[in-house]
Amino acid sequence: MNVLLLTDKLITGGAENYFCKLENELQHPDLTFYTAAGPGELFSKIKNENKFIPMMRKNHLGNVLKIRKVVIANKISLIHANSLRMVLYSVLLQKITGMEFKIIYTKHNVTMLEEKYESLFIKLLNNHVDRIIAVSNFGRESLVSLGVNPAKIMTVYNGVDMQQFTFHNKETTEITKIGILARLSEEKNHELFLDIAYELRGVPDLSFYIAGEGPERNNIQNKIAALKMAGNVKLLGAVQNPEKFIKAMDILLFTSHREVFPMAILEGMAVGTPIISIDRGGIGEVVIDNKTGFLISNHCVDAFCEKILMIKSDEEKKRQMIEEARQKVERDFSLQEMVNKTLQEYVNCF
Repeated sequence: MNVLLLTDKLITGGAENYFCKLENELQHPDLTFYTAAGPGELFSKIKNENKFIPMMRKNHLGNVLKIRKVVIANKISLIHANSLRMVLYSVLLQKITGMEFKIIYTKHNVTMLEEKYESLFIKLLNNHVDRIIAVSNFGRESLVSLGVNPAKIMTVYNGVDMQQFTFHNKETTEITKIGILARLSEEKNHELFLDIAYELRGVPDLSFYIAGEGPERNNIQNKIAALKMAGNVKLLGAVQNPEKFIKAMDILLFTSHREVFPMAILEGMAVGTPIISIDRGGIGEVVIDNKTGFLISNHCVDAFCEKILMIKSDEEKKRQMIEEARQKVERDFSLQEMVNKTLQEYVNCF
């Protein structure tokens, strides 16, 4: 059987890295894998270029016609869509080819369709998608509460490549580096990150780093200037090697308005960087408060500041938290576990 994995683009992001991991690792004696995606800096991570089909970012008709040829020529039995747009591509391809291939959808985030046209979203998944992979139990329960058929939904957690995100014993330094790694978009709430940095401006040995790119870049730059924090807050732009950034930080913050299951949390826990996160979405399924990290119940500047200063001052507590976090990732969130469960979902379709 032949399987085609689709994603919109290969820019740095959780869904895109997930796609690359599957492209690199999927192996099965009875399955042949093809992949297709739009452009982006993560193309360098693609290993099987002979089975990769480049798509365009905005020419959707051109993309569908190109993928149609691949589906027909290779007798694709299953399409694994890594965005809702790719689900729509897949349904359209079924219509124009007349082929009855299966469709699996991995739901990585909240989509515009479910926010604005909930009934249409539910109908699309219930009537046209064979299996749905949720990346957290929170994501699964959210779909069920909307009215999506629970029998179609399986939770498969994102997995960390422990060879890439190796454990890193941090040396005590004069400067404590506090970072955030996220797309520069409104829902990631970099405004709170900057408010935290401003509140701690009187602590001389703290430095703040923002890694990522996105539409909010100008607004973030303007706020840094308005707060006169350019000396304390560095806006790094896109990072090509997220593991280097995560290892370089002494603390990672997650301040989002909403989340499903951010991959960077697992990666931070794997390399030994303490996590302080807002309690949203599926984050509480991996960050156990006061054990594998700190969870903050609301977007409170003072609460984040308190935990930062606690980690900074209590070496024994920090050491225990780092050890428990690493052990949890090794036990429950390995890359091989993710790959094996995804393969099982493919097999379950037939």
